[in-house]
Amino acid sequence: MRAPLSSIPEALTVPEVMHALRLSRSKVYDLIRSRQLPSFTAGRARRIPVDAVREYMRNQMEEAA
Repeated sequence: MRAPLSSIPEALTVPEVMHALRLSRSKVYDLIRSRQLPSFTAGRARRIPVDAVREYMRNQMEEAA
C-alpha cells in the first residue's frame, strides 16, 4: 500500500538518505561531492531529491547485474 502523495517528501535530508541507503554520513557526502547523488541547498540545509536517490539505487543495481 502506497502512502498518500502529500506524505511523501520530495527531498530528503542527509540523515534520511543515510538511513534509507544504510550508509555513513561521510559516504553520503562523498556521493554528493562526486556528483553520483545530486543535491541542493535550501538555506544552510543540504537536500537530496527523492528521485536522485532512486536513480542512484537503479544505477547501482545495473552495475551489479
